[in-house]
Amino acid sequence: MSESNDDLDQGLPIRLLHDRVLVRQEGTEGERRSSAGIVIPATASVGHRLAWAVAVAVGPNVRSVKTADRVLFDPDDRSEVELHGRAYILLRERDVHAVAAARVDNSATGLYL
Repeated sequence: MSESNDDLDQGLPIRLLHDRVLVRQEGTEGERRSSAGIVIPATASVGHRLAWAVAVAVGPNVRSVKTADRVLFDPDDRSEVELHGRAYILLRERDVHAVAAARVDNSATGLYL
């Protein structure tokens, strides 16, 4: 029986400092599928593309991101680290462009992602 991703992320041998956010990127960087089901090869040229990841650990000075949040970041501005044989990305909180919201309150401003 294999462990889930959440189980693997628990107990990482790292304590983040200051405004650092450790994330695990979703999916692969290879080919992807459009919403219509068309396969887009990894070699297809698209403009500057942001990526989604899941926060697995946050430093003590991080205010807007919590563990298990989905965050949007620029994959070109990243530092990679390997822990327990898995690749993670280390970001500063200011490098996170957005945090996915399950739902936006009616009284809040619109969130268009």
